[in-house]
Amino acid sequence: MDSLNEKCGIFGIYGKALDVSRLAFFGLFALQHRGQESSGISVGNGEEIRSYKNVGLVTHVYNEEIIQQLSGHVAIGHNRYSTSEGTGLLHAQPIIEGETFALAHNGNLPSITALVHFLERRDVPVKGHTDSELMAKAVYYYYSNGRSIENAVREAYPLFTGAFSLVMMTKDALLVLRDRCGVRPLAMGKLNGGYVFASENCAFHTIGAEFVREVHPGELIIVDNAGLRSYQLEEPTQKLDIFEFVYFARPDSTLLGKSVYTVRRNCGQRLAEETKIKADAVVPVPETAFPVAVGYSEATKIPIEMALVKNRYIHRTFIQPDQHSRDLGVKLKLTPLPEALKGKRIILIDDSIVRGTTSQQIVRALFEAGAKEVHFLVSSPPVKFPDFYGINTPRQKDLIASQKTPEEIREFLGATSLHYLSLEGLLRATGLPKSVFTTHFFTGEYPIPLHERERDFIQPSYDRPARPLGGVSR
Repeated sequence: MDSLNEKCGIFGIYGKALDVSRLAFFGLFALQHRGQESSGISVGNGEEIRSYKNVGLVTHVYNEEIIQQLSGHVAIGHNRYSTSEGTGLLHAQPIIEGETFALAHNGNLPSITALVHFLERRDVPVKGHTDSELMAKAVYYYYSNGRSIENAVREAYPLFTGAFSLVMMTKDALLVLRDRCGVRPLAMGKLNGGYVFASENCAFHTIGAEFVREVHPGELIIVDNAGLRSYQLEEPTQKLDIFEFVYFARPDSTLLGKSVYTVRRNCGQRLAEETKIKADAVVPVPETAFPVAVGYSEATKIPIEMALVKNRYIHRTFIQPDQHSRDLGVKLKLTPLPEALKGKRIILIDDSIVRGTTSQQIVRALFEAGAKEVHFLVSSPPVKFPDFYGINTPRQKDLIASQKTPEEIREFLGATSLHYLSLEGLLRATGLPKSVFTTHFFTGEYPIPLHERERDFIQPSYDRPARPLGGVSR
């Protein structure tokens, strides 16, 4: 893997007059970029919860017969990205407990010690279960022992030591919960008298819902026959993952009141301020770098060339490639256009460099297609630290910026020059203060305590020492 990937996208909907399973399907379709391995939908009709989940893309998992069988007025849905903890159906979500409670999770708990101790003391099996499954078991323990679903969530909440955006349901109620730092996004909308929730509000455009606001960090929202009610379970300390702006979120989404597209275009303008390069063309790496290239081109007056063509039908496959196919590398995904590159000085723009192997192949491909110079510009600072809050990252030793200096990375890539956007430039592009973000990918400062996972990262030897930020340890 040479890119960072979201583990999950989540969706929730409640409405007596809504075709909730069909709307959940289209909502998950809009969130496909947040998870491509498996998808699932659970629906409640007031009497029972019915669920369906399978491996594959959203359009492959469901058909009309399945959607019609999932009838009801409350639903939650989930797209999952594969991780080292397990693939396929085994850990697909939503997670169902006792046929009366379902949960879907975007995020990750770096520490599950509190959950494991709680469940083991109550003789609830924990071996082989993910953090998401343990969260569901904790809520269900309280719920099945007579607590209302609201109080069950309240009592389990202190056990959730990490980052989480959750959609949960009973047979007749929808619940939404976000961690106190709001690391992973979660938005609320309205539709024909009902309510919808999604990892990103781009899902609302798809189903015709009206965006209302973002779910507050530390907020619990309940929607049932009595309507919508909200409770602040913990004092919020907003720390959105800034990489949502850099790469993860769709450009037509809005985060913290800011357009993702506009922020990425601003990153291009900031790159133009920080670098002065004479070149003939700006070439974005598809697709998140497109708005960055627009901003850079606007600021420098250097024209954009769409000189890298992406095979839009490349998706995860269960057919194992042979060695020759593996050696083709980036050629399976991107094709350079020699007529747009030959003899030209190229500004190549991408959102990040992770392992560096794909970036190296792209640089080589541009030179082989006739480029005279390839100046590599990155719209984020060097990625030096792993993520513990819901992103599928390589181990830190495989993050090239944690092992090499920028000049060493340039030599590895074979680029004419290499320039990263500064953290200050990235923050300026958002128009928001650093205090509302977690920038741990770049700084090693983690807003939620890592506990036993602190041993899993180190400070690059050529940087100043960093330490996890202090936080309320629950």
